[in-house]
Amino acid sequence: MERHFDEQLQELKSHLMKMSALAEVMIADAVKTVVERDAHAVSPVYEREELVNRREIEIDESCLTLIALHQPAAGDLRFIMGAVRTNAELERLADEAINIVQKAEHLLKAPPLMPFEIIPEMSVLARGMVHDSLRSFVNRDVALAREVLLRDDRQDDLNAKVAGELTAFMTQDSATVPRALDLLLIARYLERISDHATNIAE
Repeated sequence: MERHFDEQLQELKSHLMKMSALAEVMIADAVKTVVERDAHAVSPVYEREELVNRREIEIDESCLTLIALHQPAAGDLRFIMGAVRTNAELERLADEAINIVQKAEHLLKAPPLMPFEIIPEMSVLARGMVHDSLRSFVNRDVALAREVLLRDDRQDDLNAKVAGELTAFMTQDSATVPRALDLLLIARYLERISDHATNIAE
């Protein structure tokens, strides 16, 4: 019975890592739509959202089954309850990728506003935080979790920098306001993804 429980626990960890990988690809494709103006990257983001939603339900059911059938000891129970919360954070950050791609679809209808440097950097940082927060949780790696938390300050700084640049655009030319606001929101969504990763690390 104990061996079966351990196998199921490993399977739960594997499912969480796969869900994290799906979310990371969604973020990358959503930002690719913005930066490279690649409309072909839009559909895969929506398709992966459906997978994430299905996996969220499956992971929650696995957690409830583990608790009901095995009545795990305190340490394992804490991990399983943490997995439920982590699962919810992953679903929410995948939703932020949908928010990004929706704004990207608006931006594709207008000329590009600015060269992109900071938003791709924010994307790489957010994806790395998601990946490492999951690794820290699954492997119970406290040092890695703390390192993820430190990266959130960098994301906040980048978001403030983008806001400053876009505010300057809007001040100089009112015609840029709709596009600048969409980009401001995209930066904010990337910051929120990092916040979800921070929650997992915490």
